Amino acid sequence: MAHRILVVDDEALIRLLYERELVSIGYEVTTAESGTVAIEMATEDQFDLAVLDIEMPGLDGLATLNRLREAAPQMAVILNTAYAIYKADFQTWLADAYVVKSSDLQTLVDQIRKVLENR
Repeated sequence: MAHRILVVDDEALIRLLYERELVSIGYEVTTAESGTVAIEMATEDQFDLAVLDIEMPGLDGLATLNRLREAAPQMAVILNTAYAIYKADFQTWLADAYVVKSSDLQTLVDQIRKVLENR
């Protein structure tokens, strides 16, 4: 059975890119355009891992991370952001991994594999 991944990003093109890449290597992918939607999905369904953007309007990624830990404690979370500065924020320590966005998705894919193997 394929691992189920929830991709959370406010940018539609990022969601589409990640979905296509992850599906092509065998993952089952669902996307959410906001933290609020992601939390609703995580309480209604079970995912193995979430790839979570930090900079989002409304409920940002760090607040979403905290709420996901309460709603779905079994789900791994990888923070995925264009801003490396957040890595120093102690709130990011709740995540299983932290990946800076890049046009090369290999680092993200490698982290997803690593986190899922360790779960």
